Amino acid sequence: MTAGPPIEELHYADAPDVDDVPGPNTRALLERQREIDSSAVAYPDDIPIAFEEGRGATVRDADGNTYIDLFAGIGVLNVGHSNPYVLEAVHEQADKFVHTVDFPTEARLELIEKLDEIAPDGLRGRNRVVFGGPTGSDAIEAAIKLAKYNTGGDGLIAFRGAYHGATSGAMSVTSNTKFKGHYTPLLPDVVHAPYPYPFHLDRSPREAVDHALAEVRAIVEDPYGGLANPAGMIVEPMLGEGGIVAPPEGFLQGLRDIADDNDLLLVFDEIQSGLGRTGEWWACDWDGVAPDVMTSAKALGGAGFPLSATIYHEDLDTWGPGDHAGTYRGHVVGMRAGTRAIEYVQEHDLLAHARDLGEYIQGRLREVAADNDHLAVVRGRGLFVGAEFVDADGNPDGDLVDAIQQYCFEHGVLIWTAGRYGNVLRFLPPLVLTRDLAETALDVVVEAVEATTTEAKRTA
Repeated sequence: MTAGPPIEELHYADAPDVDDVPGPNTRALLERQREIDSSAVAYPDDIPIAFEEGRGATVRDADGNTYIDLFAGIGVLNVGHSNPYVLEAVHEQADKFVHTVDFPTEARLELIEKLDEIAPDGLRGRNRVVFGGPTGSDAIEAAIKLAKYNTGGDGLIAFRGAYHGATSGAMSVTSNTKFKGHYTPLLPDVVHAPYPYPFHLDRSPREAVDHALAEVRAIVEDPYGGLANPAGMIVEPMLGEGGIVAPPEGFLQGLRDIADDNDLLLVFDEIQSGLGRTGEWWACDWDGVAPDVMTSAKALGGAGFPLSATIYHEDLDTWGPGDHAGTYRGHVVGMRAGTRAIEYVQEHDLLAHARDLGEYIQGRLREVAADNDHLAVVRGRGLFVGAEFVDADGNPDGDLVDAIQQYCFEHGVLIWTAGRYGNVLRFLPPLVLTRDLAETALDVVVEAVEATTTEAKRTA
């Protein structure tokens, strides 16, 4: 096996195929979970499902129901569930060695070299990588430490709509006040600037960018801007949890200019948007702007293994031994899986496939939007697509999106939500989703939109 089977051979042939869900085995597992698991468990509250197995862009639950997966574990499984090309290397490595802290191994060095091969211009050939684990939050914490270590500053600029993680530093730069409200005080001197989101700001894309950049520059350069000793700024090149928002042209370059003018580090959080998700290796590639520091996780572990990395310009490699540490920075099974996943994307040209299939998905949704006032806007890049819904008065309608999600679940399609008000339907499928599966899934989604919006009008 040199590059694994084509994407058409990865999936269950019967997807979607569901009976009355959730079935008895699933209900029993959900009840057992409620009895012994943490009250912090969240996802089964949205979709009551217990997974049994998965292949490609399809999964089966504990009762044998088969679904098309448009969620991919929040963008973790970019090359699909149980990709055989990835798992071949996983089994081989697991039989030899699993954990090495940061001692050198072929698996570790091969992944570093592979990440350099696909790094954005400006970092390619001139970067260093520090691994962490097990989540993207670890990569964010490393990026914050690196910015402080290299600049001597301690203040940070982040953006409204941002989600960066659940550890203290990552939560500090996250903007969701409800999410972090119980845990304050967090890091001091974090200022959240506007993210250019034209639909919500009722501005043109150019006006939204100009406004956001003016605010950032004022925070940094105005003597009364309020942030006394900034170290850097951290931004998602595409908002994920914030609603699948690609910033208009000029925003990332504007941040790059402000950072350069003021000797600040520019950090791009590519945890959800990276590794091919947008149809380019990194969302920032669309704008041709390179950061000083870039974080990666989620799909980095290839087959769902917990692994994160912080990739940064070699000039910032000023740490001494042990200045940044972490037990699980030597997960060699995850590293082998990550390299194989990148190879699979390359060999099967999944970047182009993601762009083409994303255009198809957006096209189907825009056809719906043309005749349905509840579907206000469709946006995205590659297989990172958001559909934003509003009520009859034009206000965000999270209840409607919840109903669409439930309808899809009952008809064999798994999809999740996003956005500040939970009113964005989030398309985040594995990059190996085929055109046939996408067409079938979109048939269900369109039916869901039509059924739920008709019901909303009837009960209004």
